[in-house]
Parts: sequence; structure tokens; C-alpha cells
Amino acid sequence: MRVNLDNLEQFDSGEDFAALFEASQQSEEVGAIKEVAIVKITDDSVMVNVGEKVEGRFPVAEIMDENGKLLFKENDKIRVYVTRGIGDRFSVSYKKVLRHEKVQEKIKELGQDYQDKIIEAKIIGKNRGGVVLEAGGVEYFMPKLHASFKEDKGKKIEVCVINVKPEENSIIVSRKRYFDLMRKNQSENAKRFMEATEPLKGVVKRIASFGMFVSVDGVEGLVHYTEITRRGPENPASLYKEGDEVQVKAIAYDEEKQRLSFSIKALQEDPWKEVVNELKVGYTIKVNVSNIEPYGAFVDIGNDLEGFLHISEISWDKNVKHPQDCLSVGQEIDVEIIEINPETRRLRVSLKKLSEKPFVQFAKQHKEGDVISGKVEKITDFGAFINIGSIDGLLHNEDVSWGKNEKCKDILKVGDSIEVKIIKIDTKNERVSLSKRALQESPTDVFAKKYKVDDIVEGEVVDIKDFGVFIRIDGVDALIRNEDLSGIAKEEITQGMSLKGMVVNIDRLNGKIKVSMRRLEKQQEREEIKNFNSSEKMTLGDKLKGRI
Repeated sequence: MRVNLDNLEQFDSGEDFAALFEASQQSEEVGAIKEVAIVKITDDSVMVNVGEKVEGRFPVAEIMDENGKLLFKENDKIRVYVTRGIGDRFSVSYKKVLRHEKVQEKIKELGQDYQDKIIEAKIIGKNRGGVVLEAGGVEYFMPKLHASFKEDKGKKIEVCVINVKPEENSIIVSRKRYFDLMRKNQSENAKRFMEATEPLKGVVKRIASFGMFVSVDGVEGLVHYTEITRRGPENPASLYKEGDEVQVKAIAYDEEKQRLSFSIKALQEDPWKEVVNELKVGYTIKVNVSNIEPYGAFVDIGNDLEGFLHISEISWDKNVKHPQDCLSVGQEIDVEIIEINPETRRLRVSLKKLSEKPFVQFAKQHKEGDVISGKVEKITDFGAFINIGSIDGLLHNEDVSWGKNEKCKDILKVGDSIEVKIIKIDTKNERVSLSKRALQESPTDVFAKKYKVDDIVEGEVVDIKDFGVFIRIDGVDALIRNEDLSGIAKEEITQGMSLKGMVVNIDRLNGKIKVSMRRLEKQQEREEIKNFNSSEKMTLGDKLKGRI
């Protein structure tokens, strides 16, 4: 039986590679290494004399070094691998001899105790019979029955040596055997790792977004991205690459799932011990901006520890849209510590607290009664917030206009520029109250210019309340309380009815006017009595005078 090893696709998946290889060696003229003479070298090929008056050819590139220089010349003797083809045709290769020699060297290196030795090799080819792998210039064969479910070309995998046959120049490996060994040794090694007091030396095998797999003595464990540094979650790819040597500590092992967890940060001293002992809320420290996000910035405090600077703590200015508008990565800044929480390992800092509050500055520069210009920032049901420089003041609905039912939302819109008067600066609660109507002459002031207390007025009923009646006089509403009504029952009063009374109070500060019908009635009674008494006295005098 003759088998062409150059065409492994012809292998049946159930056949043994070693048996096929052995069958191919039954003829000394087939698959043999021979020393031959170089007959001719052209630009494309090398012609050699393989005997039996037959010449063989192989590509000239096989005898060139990496710089393209020929290693041999015509008439030189070289060793080549000769395989008989169809008829009298021969297949000749110089590189196959080199591969053959490397395999033999590897077989000697493996020795007699080759069984289950682990090799990391790259998949270079696949066929019906199995998979061809290569490592360090040595080729290995993995029968299909010993391969795992999916093996992609170019992928590096770890396999176990299961058979070595020097006479056939073959090293047979198995992926399944490797997995069996790993499962067998995983539990024993994991327990040993968990009991270890010294750092474990490992090699980074694979890197993923959630962490990286590290191999220690052939056993793989996961270093989760949260276990890389005490500074916080890190992208493993930004710190490590495959093949890097790292020191780890075993922190957990799931016996049922056979999952081993490693940690790198567990080998580092906990920086929070220093934080608790050395830092306190209110301290000012110097930091470097290490990362910027839309919601804030992370600052490097040192010793693999980060603090968080929220966007609201960057500036007193509420118009900061993104931290990068004020900060840049690598920038050194002074901040104040505003929170230290060892349990959650949270340290928050503030940049704005190191500058004077805008309210304090405003209170120093302004006083109650000042008139100031501002812009409408926000309108609510109870009023409007007016930006008056670095702070916002509140313009309540009752202070926007002298109109009885007018509200801020009825006469203002966001972005309007208006002039207001400061009516109160509350330093305790850091609030500023504003008034727009205070800059206008009130209806009560206009009324007071025309009328005074005890003047008789007349108005039309515009509202009836439980406590009294409102009448409108020259566009101003005045109140007649129930006890000040006279000459008519309240039940008989209707809107639009005209009532007359006397002004009894003008409250210009609060914009209130009171009128009394009873007082007017008493005034009229007094005048009638006075007039009557005056008339009686004249008549009696006249009579007495005549008698005298």
C-alpha cells in the first residue's frame, strides 16, 4: 500500500495516521531520503539526479536563505526527500528533509517519557484524517478523533503528545487528552494554588473585555477586569498582552464548574488603609486628572487610588455641559475631599469648593433695594428664576405685576431680559428674592394721590366674599367688611350694584384699601344732628330775646 503524505486529504477519518505512514515506507524507493547531486539550477527550479536515469525537480526557493542567496551550487551533493508518483515521475523536496530532521531532533528531546507532555502549537492545515500543527519548525499530527469540536487554521492550541514513532518520523498529539488531563489536574492544582502563601507566576494566554486568562503550571484561571488593580475596573488590553508574565493570587475555585479565579490586585497593599489613616473630609489634596467621562472626571490620588469628581462639583457655574470643557487628562489640580467611604471604597472630591461661592460674592457686591438686570432662566407655577450674574434669584408670581391674577408665565418667557429690584437677601439660606412690580407705581399709590382717609367714595361691586364685599373705585379694588356694611342687607347685594362709603385705611405697602359704609352713615348722622341742633338754638334765642 502506497500513501502520498503530501495529499492528506485522501485519508479516511477512521484510519490511523501512523499505520498509513508505516505502509508508505514499505518500499525503499518511496518516501526515502537520498543524497543526490544537483544537475542544474535555473531561475525557477533545481534539477537533481535521483537515480535510475531519472531526474527530479523542486522549486529553487527551497535552497535559498532569507536574503534570497543560494545555499548550494551545481554538482553539490544534497539530501532530499524522494517520493515516487505515477509511473516514473518522482516528487523531490529539500525542505522535507529539514522538517524530517527537526522532527527527529524533537523526538530525541522528548525522550522515553514523552507521554502526556504538553505542547503549544499552531494549526497549519486540516484534512479528512485530522489536523496538522507546527511549533518551532516541527510538525505534529492530530487525528480527527483526538481533535476538539472546532479547530481553526492559524489558531494556537495546547495539545498532549500521545505517541512517538522515530522510524516513521511522526509525533502524534491529542487535544482531547489535553482536556482530560486539565480536568484531572484542575482540582488538585486549584486547591494547591488556594493554599499558596507566595505569589503564583503565570502567563497571559487570552485577553477579553471582561478579563484575561492566565496559565499557572498549565492550569488556566480568570483574572476579572475588576481584579487587576485597586484603582478600579480596567481594560486588560490597555495593560497587558498575550505572553506577558504576571504574578497572581488564587482567590476562588468553583469545584462544580471547575472555574479558578485569580487576582493581581490581591497581591498589592490596600491603599485604603493609608486613606483612612492619613486623609479626612475637608482636606485639600493635589491630584492628576486620569479619565474624563460625560458625568464627571476620575482623578489619580496616587498609590493606585482614584477619586471621583462629579460634573456638579467642577464649577459653581451651572452651565458646564461636559467636564472636558474645563479639564484635560493629565492636568494637575487641587481638590477638596468631600466624602470618604471605606466600605464602598468611594472617595469623592470637589473642585468648586476651593473657590468662593457665587452667593457670597453677590452678597458682598449688592444690597436689598438695588435694581439689577437679569435674564429669565426658568419659569415655574409659582414664579420665575432670574439669572442675575453668577446666581439665580426668585421672582414670585405676586411680585411680577400689580395685576391681581397675573403670573410670571403669563407675561414672561425664558430668555427675556428684565429689570428687577432686590427685595430680600437671605444669607442663611442663600436665597435672593426679586420684584418687578416694585419698580412700578402701584394702583394704591395712584389712589392715595387722589383720595385720603375720610373721603367719601363710590364704587361698583366686583366680588362678594364671606368676610365682605369688594368695590372698584377708579380701577382699584377696595374692601368693605361685613361689619362695615350699612343700610342694606348683605344678601341683597349683587355684583354691579353701586355702593357708597368712606375711606378708612390706605395701606400703600401692601396695596390694600378699606371703605366703610357704616362710618359714612354715622358721619351723616352726626352732621344731621349738628344741623338740627344748630336750627333749634336759633329759634329759642330769638324767642328769649324778644321777651327780654
